[in-house]
Amino acid sequence: MSNFQDNLFDKVQQNSDISPNEVYKVANSVKNADFSDEKTVRALVQRLAKMANKPISKAKEDKIVESITKNNMPMDMQTLNKMFKK
Repeated sequence: MSNFQDNLFDKVQQNSDISPNEVYKVANSVKNADFSDEKTVRALVQRLAKMANKPISKAKEDKIVESITKNNMPMDMQTLNKMFKK
């Protein structure tokens, strides 16, 4: 694993208490996922929220699902952080 990946996983684990193995499992489970399918995306959002032990409101879940399925997901970390913290 590269130094960048190590640092990324360390950061994820510090901020959310999610292990690198759990991240890999989720990544492998969505390799061929259809991100335009609302049901698929909603299940992924719920799974990630549960893994992170972070409750997510229905309104926030709806907003995230809509952004992903409509391909309007921002790609910069600052905008993503703002979206998830609302």
